[in-house]
Amino acid sequence: MITTHKIYNTNSNDMICIPDKSIQLIVTSPPYPMIEMWDEMFKEQSPVIKEHFNNKDYDLAFEEMHRLLDAIWCECDRVLADNGFVCVNIGDATRTVNESFKMFSNHSRIIQTFINMGYTVLPDILWHKQSNAPNKFMGSGMYPAGAYVTYEHEYILIFRKGGKRVFKGSERSIRQESAYFWEERNIWFSDLWEIRGTSQNISKVNSSRARNASFPLEIPYRLVNMYSVKGDTVLDPFCGLGTTILACMASQRNSIGIEVSKEISELATININENAKVLNNLIKNRIKSHNEFIETLNEEKLQKCYKNTPHGFLVKTKQETALHIKELGNISYDNGNFICDYK
Repeated sequence: MITTHKIYNTNSNDMICIPDKSIQLIVTSPPYPMIEMWDEMFKEQSPVIKEHFNNKDYDLAFEEMHRLLDAIWCECDRVLADNGFVCVNIGDATRTVNESFKMFSNHSRIIQTFINMGYTVLPDILWHKQSNAPNKFMGSGMYPAGAYVTYEHEYILIFRKGGKRVFKGSERSIRQESAYFWEERNIWFSDLWEIRGTSQNISKVNSSRARNASFPLEIPYRLVNMYSVKGDTVLDPFCGLGTTILACMASQRNSIGIEVSKEISELATININENAKVLNNLIKNRIKSHNEFIETLNEEKLQKCYKNTPHGFLVKTKQETALHIKELGNISYDNGNFICDYK
């Protein structure tokens, strides 16, 4: 099996480059409305938003920002196959406006959009972004009735288009090969993920996008393995530096990234080319972690284990016996496409 990966430099509100219902999974982290680092980008795309900011009509600006995102979610719906999934990493915004501190609930606004489009809302995940910051309070210090809770989490919203996906014929064996480990399931399908964030500075960019809201590779890597099978095509309509594409390369999925900034899309190509070479370490560590887990089991539990056929090691359940994790082989770049084969 080979996989292909491509980045398009265009606006996601019109993804003419992608046919209808050709995507099985969408994994993305959009710009967060009312987070200051994204203000200028939103203003550049909409004079109405700029006017609202000038008039200090921040609630109207918030709604108009989401209307821009709504157009992209609508286009995502066009390209997503029936029974496909959408995973959106989003944080709520807190800021002082008109001398009053308040929260703007991005996650609830996006949930409402997908409900209106007829999607099934599935249980979400709280991503706790571990922090070593010594001062975690906001407001009046130790005096009551004036302090505010500090946000240290973001949401991973999960939506399904239509009913459960049905696998028939040869698709069943691909699904079995795409399985995850028992101990991974227990961590991945919990509602709280403890994962450190990544740096948002981009030193090579001389624009309003001098920062990038990339999520750590572990997040799209988990989601891609949880909600798609090998050979599926995964879309990230806010591609950034291509983290979702890297996750797909490591998981034998095809991928498409859309990035509106030419500078960022060019950096993404460089980032993918440089980091694809180290993805095998991620794969090796995944297998190493599994074998270390097996070593912790006592003799009675080992006797109840099964043998994984492709790798030859023990696994906890029968559903893991066909699980096959392949390392990347050759990675080439041809006419705008990354092409990966596997060992």
